[in-house]
Amino acid sequence: MKFGIDRLLADKGLRAALRGRRVALLAHPASVTGELHHTLDALSACDDINVTSAFGPQHGLRGEKQDNMIESPDFTDPALGIPVFSLYGEVRRPTSEMMDTFDVMLIDLQDLGCRIYTFATTLLYALEAAAHCGKTIWVLDRPNPAGRPTEGLALRPSWESFVGAGPMPMRHGLTLGELGRWFIAHFSLDVDYSVIAMHGWRPNEAPGFGWPVWERSWINPSPNAPTLTMARAYAGTVMLEGTTLSEGRGTTRPLELLGAPDIDAGNLVKTMNDMAPEWLQGCTLRECWFEPTFHKHVGTLCSGIQIHCDGAGYDHLKFKPWRLVALAFKAIRTLDPDYPLWRDFAYEYETGKLAIDVINGGPALREWVDDSGSEVGDLERLAAADETHWREQIQSVLD
Repeated sequence: MKFGIDRLLADKGLRAALRGRRVALLAHPASVTGELHHTLDALSACDDINVTSAFGPQHGLRGEKQDNMIESPDFTDPALGIPVFSLYGEVRRPTSEMMDTFDVMLIDLQDLGCRIYTFATTLLYALEAAAHCGKTIWVLDRPNPAGRPTEGLALRPSWESFVGAGPMPMRHGLTLGELGRWFIAHFSLDVDYSVIAMHGWRPNEAPGFGWPVWERSWINPSPNAPTLTMARAYAGTVMLEGTTLSEGRGTTRPLELLGAPDIDAGNLVKTMNDMAPEWLQGCTLRECWFEPTFHKHVGTLCSGIQIHCDGAGYDHLKFKPWRLVALAFKAIRTLDPDYPLWRDFAYEYETGKLAIDVINGGPALREWVDDSGSEVGDLERLAAADETHWREQIQSVLD
């Protein structure tokens, strides 16, 4: 299997359109070739590519400044002498001065296939800036490690944010290149856009269902994305960021766990099974204990659940992480109506809104959880309608 970057490096014909043009790269630590060389280094080594600038999304370009790049100024790459611009620092959108440093931007970002993962919004902002400035965008495509399944409520009007670029469900089922096509069509962008597609991507085949497990190493695209199983669970477990429950940050399995010191994990799993066993298919839930070394409930023993979406118990098409975590919320509210579930803090620079609503692109999920009279079927009908509409929308952008 070849990713977009590997095809570009191997085929001078694909690179011909870059000759004589100034090239920028938008990338992060997981932007590597099949030989695990960083894309910036690999492109700079090509005598027919003139790399004149680079851009880093949330968590940074190379990873050495992942956590503090928010506060860091732009810098100059010490080896190449080119400017490196942060798109998660003083600005989120490329400025006209940044756009003046190149003619063609190559985007090589490993995504997780989830609306809330900010690389999707950074892609949209780059496309909008390119349309405004008359620049060209190429996406060097990579697998969606969560594969083709789609799930979740679509983002509602007026709920756009840096974790919600458009009316797509939580788990969108697209590669980044395909997502770019959808953005262009949905927002009617006039931009010169190309995708260097993958060869040999098989999102419906075991064991990877989107990720070539025997061919490519997994590299964290962000600090708390350490495994393929995290990527599979993320469309559900990311909602924990808007709650008082730990999502496992501060452990070795972030965003594969949920728990808190004051819940009974065994009773929680039993209640979830009683309420909607069909929402728990395709994975194995294991009761466990964990003690975060940082973040929520630091240094405190938590009763929790690990979501195992691998091994003999994993069914790619039946696994529904968004429904699973939504059901955990509903079960907690059923067991303890007064449980302080929702975390009230500014989330991704959004103020005046509950974080759980920003994450879900509207209040519908929280309202369903908090309504003692609501049933599983109520949320199922809402989500199923959005998912069906989305799958119809995306047919024309699929490779």
